[in-house]
Amino acid sequence: MELTANAKINLTLDILRKREDGYHDLQMVMQSVSLADHLTVAPAQGEEGTAVSSLHFLPTGGKNLAQAAAAAFRRAAGLGGQIDVTIRKHIPVCAGLAGGSADAAAVLHAMNRMTGAGLSPAELAKIGESVGSDVPFCVLGGTALAEGRGELLTPLPPLPPCHIVICKPPFSISTPQLFSRVNVRKIVRRPDTAGVAAALDAGDLAGVARRMYNVFEDVLEPRRLAEIGEIKSVLIDCGALGASMSGSGPSVFGLFEDEAGAQDACGRLRESYRDVFLCTPQ
Repeated sequence: MELTANAKINLTLDILRKREDGYHDLQMVMQSVSLADHLTVAPAQGEEGTAVSSLHFLPTGGKNLAQAAAAAFRRAAGLGGQIDVTIRKHIPVCAGLAGGSADAAAVLHAMNRMTGAGLSPAELAKIGESVGSDVPFCVLGGTALAEGRGELLTPLPPLPPCHIVICKPPFSISTPQLFSRVNVRKIVRRPDTAGVAAALDAGDLAGVARRMYNVFEDVLEPRRLAEIGEIKSVLIDCGALGASMSGSGPSVFGLFEDEAGAQDACGRLRESYRDVFLCTPQ
């Protein structure tokens, strides 16, 4: 079975409180984009399933989220044998774009079809909770308000048609370290999440773009924040209606009404960065 696994961006990311279980309650507006990995899922050739990817450094066994999703499906549905997964990666890893979670979500859909289990998307999303916080959203896709750890999802009106430029600088950011730096009581700048939802309801792309923000940007190391800021400046200079960091970074994206401006931004960013993508909402 051939499938695509779409990346996501965070139009907003807010941290509301730290919970007694050590996790944080989040409030995010999440959006699927056309940047995607391509998966082939087939019955396993051996006793154990494998996950082979175009990136040699990714795990191949149960530590790969694709195989973790297969195991979670078998436990929850009581159906399905071992599978082999081949992943052609296009979504950068450790980028704030949910690449691994997208692959896991695609495997859940694949196993649901292959076994004839007939589970609903909501049931698959519930299974995905045990695999990763972004997996439920990646199962459902589209545009949604995500709360809790990201597993509580409320569909929102779709992002108006636009062009999205994504740039991942060549470094990674530790999500646990970012969370450790967050003092919820001292957060000053927050996204206007309600305003974004209202702008989506009105089909107002500019209204969405000017309300975007990611509170993780305020706890980045100064040199990382400077580079994120430089990428945002290029996007805005080329006509982006707004720009923000996605997830825990370091990927930065901009929303464009005009494809020519988006193409210009891609050209300028590719002078300095390898991972630059032009995509659309999905």
